[in-house]
Amino acid sequence: MEFKNSASLEQSLARTESDADATLRAATTVVSSVKKFRDAAKKGNLRELRRTMEAAEQAIAALRQQFTNARDGWDFDEESYFSGTGFHSEVLEAARQAGVKIFERDRTIYCYPFLIRIRPQERSIQIDKIIERRLRPSILARHLKELQNRPVRFRSQPFLECLFSAYSKVLSHQINEALERSRVIKLLDIYHLLTLLPGQSREYTAEEFARDIYLLDRSGVATTNKGLVLTLVPPSTAGKTQRKSLRVITEEGQEKSYYGISFKHP
Repeated sequence: MEFKNSASLEQSLARTESDADATLRAATTVVSSVKKFRDAAKKGNLRELRRTMEAAEQAIAALRQQFTNARDGWDFDEESYFSGTGFHSEVLEAARQAGVKIFERDRTIYCYPFLIRIRPQERSIQIDKIIERRLRPSILARHLKELQNRPVRFRSQPFLECLFSAYSKVLSHQINEALERSRVIKLLDIYHLLTLLPGQSREYTAEEFARDIYLLDRSGVATTNKGLVLTLVPPSTAGKTQRKSLRVITEEGQEKSYYGISFKHP
């Protein structure tokens, strides 16, 4: 379903923000009028009492009308916008205009070093494990820019040890022979082992696993605490390994693929 609203979310929120500002100004007028009404009663100024009472009444009516206008002005079709491509496209465009390195493939948004998932039913997005409900595109773009400018925090060594542990589990009693021959195990097999518990594949997606493999590769950390050396194996040109490989989008927007891993003694 395509988004049919003529105004973008950014434009609609800007208009409603302006309406809210006008409502606040009307509320300020109400407070001022009521204060004058109170002062007239406090001082016993009967000449001013009725006049200030009427002025306050008019101000309250104006506030009520202004709020009604603001409420009715928010006629944004959220359902169509989020179920279609509206939000997805607008966020990407706003982020790029803000200088964020952001790319999309197969409905997954890569904002190095983060992955972004849109949660339309919850009216939120998920940046890695963090739920973000500030959805105004310009605000969200600035937030993504701030996140991207921070130093990358990735625990390369623990992740490497986790990979070796899974590699050893897959090979079981054949591990010594496998280390001698640098036997390659598919990364998808490693991933399936790491996400055996129910619901784990939703909590830690294959795209996130591929991103972590890339971060490990980029870090240059390749030797376990036991001195075993990791090799990341790319897919061959044959279609079979291509289909069973993990793909990730780098911070420069390039696609990078990984097929398997092996470990060996140095």
